[in-house]
Amino acid sequence: MDKLAGMAMFVRVIDHGSFAAAAEIAQVSPAMVAKHIKTIETRLGAKLIHRTTRRHQLTEVGQLYYERCKRALSEVALAEASASELQAAPRGRLRLVAPVSFGTQVLVPALVEYQNAYPEVSIELSLDNNVHDLVGEGFELGIHIGPLADSSLVARPLTPYRRILAAAPDYLARHGRPASPEALTNHLCLGHSYWRKQDRWHLVGPGGELRDVLISGKFSTNQGAALRMAALSGAGIVLQPELLLAADIAEGRLEQVLPEWSYKPVPMSLIYAPNQRPTAMLRTVIDFLVERFG
Repeated sequence: MDKLAGMAMFVRVIDHGSFAAAAEIAQVSPAMVAKHIKTIETRLGAKLIHRTTRRHQLTEVGQLYYERCKRALSEVALAEASASELQAAPRGRLRLVAPVSFGTQVLVPALVEYQNAYPEVSIELSLDNNVHDLVGEGFELGIHIGPLADSSLVARPLTPYRRILAAAPDYLARHGRPASPEALTNHLCLGHSYWRKQDRWHLVGPGGELRDVLISGKFSTNQGAALRMAALSGAGIVLQPELLLAADIAEGRLEQVLPEWSYKPVPMSLIYAPNQRPTAMLRTVIDFLVERFG
């Protein structure tokens, strides 16, 4: 008899308490169930079940065999389900969370592109700069900027989050272009009101050289998107993530200032809970985001 079928029948007997119950579920005769068990016992050379008129009790060997059978059958079921999943089209609802500026300006267009490829996937994106309990709040994925504290999550590294200096051509025409980090002191610098030290920019230059630059300006806000708009309007020099300014620089709306200097890059990760059976939706969106931002 097939070993896997015999293992499944043995587990069914133990789970449901009798040969008769197992036979009814499997839609075979009790004699066939008994034959399965006898075949296993003969093959192993050991008794698995003490059978009485009232109940069936596992032997020591039977208990060990039962536990291993349960595990093996679970793995087989998982393997078959995973194989089917790989051939399925991605579908379902994807919930993910990301920082506000990155999510608004960079992630949304990428997710729309993913949806165009997989129209049966619906997306619910939460934008929040606070750290979330990913699993507890029901998110499948998260974009995290900075060091990770929760080691229980899977973290796929993305391109480090690098902040660069930029200004509108109009501002540079009126105020000149700084030739060194120290020259920023004489310029209007656009500040982020969340930064602890709003009067200083900590810049990293060629070869890892560090400069702590005193800056001043007349405009600050708590949103990176608003700082970008202020820079586009010619209000001053902005220090913002390269990903958020790349299109403006490529199309000439902004010009990079002191291109060899930047704020110290911080890690950026795609995070998700470990899952023995990732869905087609989750597998494809992870691959897509890692390829796009990795």
